[in-house]
Amino acid sequence: MSIQIYKLTLGLVQTNCYIIADTDTRDAVVIDPADRASLIYQTAQDEDWTIREILATHGHFDHIMASAELKTLTEASFRLHQEDLPLLRRMPELIRLWIGTDAPPAAEPDGFVQEGDAIIVGGIALEVLFTPGHTPGHVSYVLHSEKTVFCGDVLFAGSVGRTDLPGASHATLMKSIADKLLPLGDDFIVAPGHMQNTTIGQERQYNPFVVEYLESLST
Repeated sequence: MSIQIYKLTLGLVQTNCYIIADTDTRDAVVIDPADRASLIYQTAQDEDWTIREILATHGHFDHIMASAELKTLTEASFRLHQEDLPLLRRMPELIRLWIGTDAPPAAEPDGFVQEGDAIIVGGIALEVLFTPGHTPGHVSYVLHSEKTVFCGDVLFAGSVGRTDLPGASHATLMKSIADKLLPLGDDFIVAPGHMQNTTIGQERQYNPFVVEYLESLST
């Protein structure tokens, strides 16, 4: 079995969309269909991959803009955490507010993910971690076989997700990082929703937000 991870950086705020494929079965999963559904679909088609699942880490519009069109193109199921359903349903309104353009609604979910779920597609096995703070229903997807966590807008190289938006909480976000992401181990790759990859070890040692939070726990 061979797993391949393909990253596309899409949309106005340069959001990372990931295609994870089992190159033996040719089955694939998309995490965060950010924009340009036709490009995501064609990328998979060019590799002869069949997209079986479309997953969102959270309901902010820049992570789900392509969800409806991609679902139509692939007939794959689309899921996120139920706590972010209100955000998903407000997507057209929020796009008008943020960038002043009209957009069609996001895809209606076929179901929801929650802490501890195992999403199995071919040889791809993703564990769901509930990592709220940036949004109420934010989740991360752990690909243990590749020691990679797709953490959306929770943890970045040298930074953390924004918590100045409605429904966000800095304290909750930092607890999610400390309780859910750091225990994965220093050699785990962090595949974030924006910017470049990093590792748990790098962020544990050098991320100022993480260092400050961990120090606060020991005092």
